[in-house]
Amino acid sequence: MSGTEEPGHAVNGGPGHLSRSDVIHVANLARLALTDDEVDMFTAQLRTVLAHAADVAALDLSHLAPMAHPLPVENVLRPDEPQPCLDRAEVLAAAPAVEDNRFRVPRIGSEPA
Repeated sequence: MSGTEEPGHAVNGGPGHLSRSDVIHVANLARLALTDDEVDMFTAQLRTVLAHAADVAALDLSHLAPMAHPLPVENVLRPDEPQPCLDRAEVLAAAPAVEDNRFRVPRIGSEPA
């Protein structure tokens, strides 16, 4: 980048062109220490991703209706209907420890008694 060029606004490549200095800038913002080989690799990979995004953005989708999901969404859960509760005495009888008609569990951390 030249002295007047800002990251993400490459003068020669036009909008969307990703330079090594853009990758270095973002890596510095993320506090990542990248080697020169990593900068080259990520620059190439990110250019590929941005090129694909540009291809998708260039598609004419005006004939398609907007949608929130590509497939029809159906509720696959059973209806929420009241069911009889379990018997309290039966459940507590199966518990490893009971205190004052409740489950007794070990104290956690430094909770007061």
